[in-house]
Order: sequence, then structure tokens, then C-alpha cells
Amino acid sequence: MTHNDRKKTTDLKNGLSSAEVASSREQCGNNILQEAKRESIWKKIFIQLTEITSLILLFAVFLSAYMALSFDGGWTKPIVIGSIVVLNVMIGLYQEHSAEKSLAALRDLSEPTAQVIRDGTSQRIAISDVVVGDVVTLNAGDQVPADGALKQVKGLTIDEAILTGESEPVEKTTKTPETAPVSIGDQVDKAFSGTLVTQGSGIMIVSAIGMKTEIGKIADLLNTTKKHKTALQQRLSRLSLIMTFIAIASGVLIFFLSTLHDLGSPIDNLMIGVSLAVAAVPETLPVIVTISLSVGVQKMAQRNAIIRRLNSVETIGSVDIIASDKTGTLTQNEMAITRLWSFSNEKPENIESGQALSDSAVELMRLFALDTNAIINGKHAEGDATELAIIRLLQQHQLSRAHFEKDAPRINERPFSSEKKTMATFHKLNNGHFLLIVKGALDKLPINLSKADNKKLSRIHDEFANDALRVLGVAYREFDDQPQEPLESLEVELTFAGIIGLIDPPRPEAKKAVTQAKEAGIKTIMITGDHKVTARAIASQIGIYQDGDLAVSGSDLSKWNDQMLAERIDKASVFARVSPEDKIRIVKAWQQKGKVVAMTGDGVNDAPALKAADVGIAMGVTGTEVAKGASDLILTDDNFATIIEAVSSGRTIYQNVLKAIEFLVSVNFAQIFLMVGSVLFGWGVPLIAEQLLLINVLADGIPGFYLSREPGEKRAMQQPPIPSDQSIFSNGVGMRMFTRSAIYTVLTLTIYALGRFLLTDNNSPVGATMLFLTLALGSMIDIYPIKVRGPLTWSSIRSNSTLNIALLVAACIILAVALIPPLQSSFGLVKLTGLQWVISLLAMFIPTILLEINKKIHLRLSK
Repeated sequence: MTHNDRKKTTDLKNGLSSAEVASSREQCGNNILQEAKRESIWKKIFIQLTEITSLILLFAVFLSAYMALSFDGGWTKPIVIGSIVVLNVMIGLYQEHSAEKSLAALRDLSEPTAQVIRDGTSQRIAISDVVVGDVVTLNAGDQVPADGALKQVKGLTIDEAILTGESEPVEKTTKTPETAPVSIGDQVDKAFSGTLVTQGSGIMIVSAIGMKTEIGKIADLLNTTKKHKTALQQRLSRLSLIMTFIAIASGVLIFFLSTLHDLGSPIDNLMIGVSLAVAAVPETLPVIVTISLSVGVQKMAQRNAIIRRLNSVETIGSVDIIASDKTGTLTQNEMAITRLWSFSNEKPENIESGQALSDSAVELMRLFALDTNAIINGKHAEGDATELAIIRLLQQHQLSRAHFEKDAPRINERPFSSEKKTMATFHKLNNGHFLLIVKGALDKLPINLSKADNKKLSRIHDEFANDALRVLGVAYREFDDQPQEPLESLEVELTFAGIIGLIDPPRPEAKKAVTQAKEAGIKTIMITGDHKVTARAIASQIGIYQDGDLAVSGSDLSKWNDQMLAERIDKASVFARVSPEDKIRIVKAWQQKGKVVAMTGDGVNDAPALKAADVGIAMGVTGTEVAKGASDLILTDDNFATIIEAVSSGRTIYQNVLKAIEFLVSVNFAQIFLMVGSVLFGWGVPLIAEQLLLINVLADGIPGFYLSREPGEKRAMQQPPIPSDQSIFSNGVGMRMFTRSAIYTVLTLTIYALGRFLLTDNNSPVGATMLFLTLALGSMIDIYPIKVRGPLTWSSIRSNSTLNIALLVAACIILAVALIPPLQSSFGLVKLTGLQWVISLLAMFIPTILLEINKKIHLRLSK
């Protein structure tokens, strides 16, 4: 028996027999979701160890350990370098610690049991035991266990927001739509796994389970969607390639030059070559980057943005496109009445904050209030979104349902009907009369108006509709005595009272945030499951949709191939009624244009696109666990403005990482030129391996850590996003590094020659000690002109107290090594005279002075 045959022949009264259940399970399997295979911890470690920086450090560890064992070369170098390798691996594993839990969260969405009819009896079974062909009964509060066709409904409405993103529950029917449905939200004759029954009841026959359901398709997308490397990861990889080549070349060169000039034993020369190769790689850079990202995580958490993956901190700073959901992110996620029209008035009234309602408006709201079941008690709200909007408006004007019901207690009601699209209540008035009220869809109200009144009503309705307002009407009928007929038979010849217009209004701060994004070179687009007219109206109010832009529906998008999408996506600012697959297409279309994309979402339907985006942003309040699990960043306040705050933090962190690279790498280059230049001059190697490592790890590394705490540059959010293919050395960074390297190369060679040949008679330890002090202390001090792009001021020096403390500590250690005899001898240093100390200490300020002069010249030229 095929699936289609089973759907046609299943008996709704008796359901499947035990034999049919077994047969269906054998054909279709269990109602579970499959999870992608995860990488083992050993594979993750292997991946970390095969990074280029790690490989060269591992080579240095093995070589230095071999020399320590074979030639008693000392264990300082293998221990230091090995510790750095272990630290790098631990950092990488930490970044992978937040492993993907999306599919586990998908399984958690389902209730553990479902009500089915089998062998003629109703029974509750585990959801995993539901099979294709099962007859499932649905009631308010139930979670739908599988996809299926509805066979019976009674006032059934289902919340499908997790699949469609649409905030309003969908009224279900057994009638197949006349036109072929384009999206899930249009399939009113079906129910889908993971959705929630909000009202009424129904019976469905299961047509798909497990991975064949709509949630299953999303799960499959999650399994096959892979994360891209972040922009910073790509840039650092390119930098690592350059530095690795230079490191190996310089190590080999210094080895051959030392051997050629017979400056030491081959073993000593090889060790110097290895040490220089290690010195050429900024070992502390990965740690500094991670610390910078961690600081960013802390700052963002204070601004209601929780980072799940460290690399996302810098990625969000490079975002070009923010694809935002509408409901709850750009809007307040609650319906509000913004306009009303009493039939007795000529013009509608706008609901202005703080403005009192007119008498006619109060009378209109009285009718709506009496014909409403919603309740708000403190923070607890119960009822559908439309009725809650009525109650909220009453509360804003010190009115309430209970207040009106004192004079008109309810004695009967007809619940909302999806067929009638109206609700009716019957009340006894204090004067002994009776009142019937009917509210609902305007075209379903049983009213008779004159041609002129109909024309006026149509005009005002169209005004509301054109502003994307959802229109709700109310009518009434009074009776002198209590009728004996059924309530439904009384719903004729009603007196029309008026209409209200509702919308999920934009957040007050959303428009400003969109403007800030635009100033930062970021394009904001809206991707929503809502209708196109509503989405376009909200987007226009916020500033996302401009004249000449495209608003694209899911049905429009289905007619575009990938080439057409790529050609038109620049103009599209609103995408409405889209599917999960559509969202991924939109994200990938922008990525193929080289753009960094951030995507927001809260439902299961958003999860694949969140994972595919460069930065997936989930809602912390309304978001499902699936969306959170697939995201990189979670907004604890569900607010679009928080994304812009996160972008600002991301840009600050990225700038600080660039400053750290500039600070570390330029001195590393200078060390290479110093060593090679000294050997070419026939002076031998001026610094031994231990001195090089001490300068790299202590003098450069410790201060570099605290660059992560630098406040952001004032113009960070007035600059365009950094292109993903842009080199780290662009925008003047390369030229500043070259300038700094050149200054240090000339300065260090001069100081070494001065100490060795002019102040002493060829005393290389004195030259080396003066060189060590100038290089170590000087490279620490000139962090100040690097940490701020503008002119150095006293306030900018004081702005980062942790950096100042770190510099003081590092400087004290360097001075201790140069002054304390046991430490002096351990690191190959000697005692200096007063003049030698003065020259060394004065020389260490020269790079800072020259760099500030160079900065001011460039700033003046740029102006």
C-alpha cells in the first residue's frame, strides 16, 4: 500500500490496525529526525595542529627538544614554544565548545506523546511511534506530531510561526485551496509537525513523518549547511602564509650566513636559525586575538547581545547586509490599535499616545470590549493578539472589560468561527433591554448599508488597508425583550458601529538604528513570513524600503532563477512570505557578491539561514531553541537596535586586532632585518635565542594583550564595512608597519654598533645588552602611537589603565633581567655603565617620537 493509498482509505473512526501500523513503520521508519555526524575531539585537535602557525611552532618544538637532548642545548625554548602550541589548541577547542545542538532542539520541540486512533480505540502513544496513515486527534494546546491532511475541523487555529514566521494563528479548513499554495502558510487544509494548536479541535491523517516533514526538511538543511571561515580568519591565514614564508626563509638565511662567516658551531647556528624563525611568527597573536574577542563578548553581553562563537565578534563588525525579521525585531511583536473609525463620524481618529479618546471612540471600544475574551492580569496575558490589542488600548485609557460588563453582563456567546470569521456575545442591559454584539471580518458582518454609506465605508477601509492595517469591524442589535431563538438566528440586520485598524507597530528605536546602519555602510533588508503589503508598509516607516526598491514575495522569488536573483537582489529591500529554502537563497546570493551577511530569526524556519549566514542572530525572548542553536549571536531583548550596538563593538574589536597585528608583526620584521643585517656586516648575531623569545613573549606579548581593551575610534560607525577580500595591510597598515620596522632596524643596528664599537672596544655583550633594553622597552612604549589613530594626547594615554599597568609590569621584568646578576647571566646580558644606561633609555623613546611625527604628517596630508 502506498502512502497516497493509505491516506485515501484510512478509516477515521477505527484508524489503522496493528498490522497496518507495522507495515507503515517498515516502509517509512520512525518519526524521528536524523542528526549529522559530529567530528571527534581528536579530529578537532588534528585540525588545530595543522594550522600553518601551529606547524612551524611544532617544528621548532621538536628541533629544540632534539638539540636539548642531543647537545644539552637547554629546555627553555622547547618548553616556551610547546606551551604556546598547547595554548593555541586549547583556544581552538574552546571556540568549538559550543557544538551544534540544533537538531537536538528540534526533537525537543515535540511533545512526548500524541493522541491517535488505532484498532477503533483512542490511545496516547510516543511521538516517535506515529506512522504514516495514523489518525491523529488535535485539541487546543496540542503540538502537532507530524505532517498531515485535515479531515475534520471545528474552529481549529494553529500557530505556525516557527515554520512561517507569521505572528497570527492560521484558521484551518478541510477544503483544498482553489489555487495551488505557494508557501506553508497558504496550506490551510494541512497541519505540520512542531506547530501548536491554539483553538478548536480537528482530526488529521498523517502524510509525512521524521525527515519527510517540513521540520525534517529544515533539519536536512541544517545537516548540509556549512559555516564559512570568518573574514578575520581568512586574513590571518593569509598573514600566516606570509609570515611562515618569511620565518623559514630568514631562519635558513641566518643559518647559512652564520655558517658562511664561521660565527659559531653548526648546532649553535641552527638553533639561532630556528629561534629567528620562531621570532618571525607572532606567537602571542592568536592569544591576543582570542582575548580581544572575549573582551568583545563581555561588552556585547552588557548590551543585550550574547555571543555563542568568539569569531562572530569580529565578523559582525564587517557586516555589509543585515537581513532582519520583522515581527519582534523591528516591531514590538504585539498588535496595537493605531486608528479607529466610528460610523457616526465623518473621519477616522488616530490613536495618539497620551491623547484622550473621544466619546464616540469610547462607545465604539465599549462594543469591542464586551465582545472580547482576552484577559491581561499584570504580566500575564491570555487571548489572541487582536483581542489583547483591544484590552491594552482600554488599559491605556483607564478603561476595562469589567467596567463595561457591570452595565452589560454577558449571558450568552457564540465563539469565533473560522467559517463565519466572526464572534458574537449577548448581554443584558441595566435598563432591562438586551444587546447582541458581533465583531469580526468586515465583509462577514451581517449589515445593510445604503449605497452612499457603503461607498464611505469602502473608502475608509481602503485607507486602513493601504497602510497595512488589519481591519476589524463591529455591529450590534438591541432587543426590548430576551429573544427565545438561537443566538445565530439573531445575527441579521445589525447596526454597523465602526472599525478599528491594527498593526504590529515598529519599535521606536528601530528607525534610528536603521539610519545608523546606513551611515555605517550597512544595507538592511527585511525577510519575513508576513504578507508583502504589511511588510512593505512597516519597512517604509522604518526606512528600509525606499522609492524604487523591490518588495518581493515568495511566489515572485520562486519564479527567479539564481542568475535573476543575483541581478535583482541589490534593489530588493523586502522579502515576504518566504520559505526556509528562499532565505538560504537570499543569504547565499549576497555572499556570492562578496558581502558579509547577518541574518536574524526566531523560528525553526529561520534556523538553516541562520547557520548559512556569516552571523546568525537569534531572538532570546521569542526564539526557539532551534534558532538559538543555529545562531552565532543571541539578542536578549529581541531588539534590532542591539544589532547595531554589536556591530559597533565588532568594529572596535577588529580595529584593536589590527593594532595588535601592527604592534607585533612590525617588530618581528625588525628583528629579522636586525639579525640578517648584523651578520651581513660581519658582526655576528646580536641577540641570542632566549633574548629573542623574551622580547617576543614578554615585551611585545603582554602589552599586546591589553590592546583589546582600547575604546572604539570615534569614526568607527561612519566608515564602510571592511571588504572580506581586503588585505590586513591595506588602509595604511602596511605602510605604518614598514615605517616602524625601518625605524627599529636602523635604531637597533645603530645602538648595537654604538655599544660594541664606540663605547667599548669590540665588546659584543655590552652592545647586545644596550640593544636588548632599547628594543624591549622601546617596542613597549611605542604602543601608545599605535593604539590611537589620531594625535597622541594625555587623555588617550590614560584611557586604558589596564594597558598602563601591564606596560609597567613588563618594563619592571625587563629591567630586573638587565639588573639582577643571576638573571643577567641566564639571558646573556652584562652590567652597563651610567652613560650606557642613559643612551639606551633615551634611545627607546625615539620610535615613539618618529611615529607621532609620521602620523601628524599623514593626517595633515589626508586633510
